Amino acid sequence: MTDTPNSSLPASTLEAAAAPVLSFAEFQTAVSASFVPLDLTTDVTEAFQARLTQANVHGVTFTDVRAMPHDVHRTEDLIREAPRSFYKISLQLEGEGTLRQGGREVKLQQGDLAIYDTSQPYLLSFPQRFRTLVIQLPHDRLHIPHDFADQMTAVRLDGSEGLGRVVSPFLATIGTNLAELQGPAGAKLAQNAVDLLETLFATEFDLQRYAADPRRALLQRIRDNIDEQLSDPDLSPNTIAAAAFISVRHLHNLFQDQGQTVASYVRTRRLERCYLDLTNPDNAEVPVAAIGARWGFKDAAHFSRAFKGAYGENPSSVRRQALGNI
Repeated sequence: MTDTPNSSLPASTLEAAAAPVLSFAEFQTAVSASFVPLDLTTDVTEAFQARLTQANVHGVTFTDVRAMPHDVHRTEDLIREAPRSFYKISLQLEGEGTLRQGGREVKLQQGDLAIYDTSQPYLLSFPQRFRTLVIQLPHDRLHIPHDFADQMTAVRLDGSEGLGRVVSPFLATIGTNLAELQGPAGAKLAQNAVDLLETLFATEFDLQRYAADPRRALLQRIRDNIDEQLSDPDLSPNTIAAAAFISVRHLHNLFQDQGQTVASYVRTRRLERCYLDLTNPDNAEVPVAAIGARWGFKDAAHFSRAFKGAYGENPSSVRRQALGNI
């Protein structure tokens, strides 16, 4: 079967997914709701078909997109209207695509990966029917130096060479088994995916040499110390700065350089630990409030609000979904 613009998606592509077939208008609405506001165009509006399946785990979304040819625009106007800052990583599973951002253009073939940033304009172009796995996560969930990110976007990472030969198949397996992310192992699978991506980026872009700068090395030592003290409810910028033998002002400047605040980093790391504990069957009998307290949240109501703000659901709901089938 040839890849003509008005041909239907092949049966293998359509039947492999449980999500309904979407028209172009339905797909455009679903894409903007699933990611960030985007503008889509296509030359095959009437014949257009697509499927979109998504799992949101631990604040990270994994989306399997199968669609006919189209272009995706993240414009300056859309960014101003909805300035949400995420990194998106695309793994090309079928067909090919082109990504443009930051003055660079890269063509993605099956197995290739690339990262892009929703806080900057970008264009994705798919000239034929395709399938891709898109992983979206907030900036502070992926430990990339904020001032180095622009050098990493729209760069092709070969899925058949080096560490890509490990990362690409692992992510592809997740993409074809999104239901597994909703089970008790989902949080660990999601974290493993993020860890592998961080390792891949560190290797491909030589971030170790970049991080050897004394200022960044100090920041990493501070982050490591914070991670060890997350259970302390009295952890604060004052205690963190004192442990590092620096001023509070210097501490805030270090995090500001990375586009973060000290408070947001601590809160994010605590919530990540809580999420992992809530979805761990070994903690099924531990009260939700006790898990929050375990990781430094003194007040149960504050913990619940912070958790819902980060993950879109309250702690009890996440636990039910993860452990309900056990």
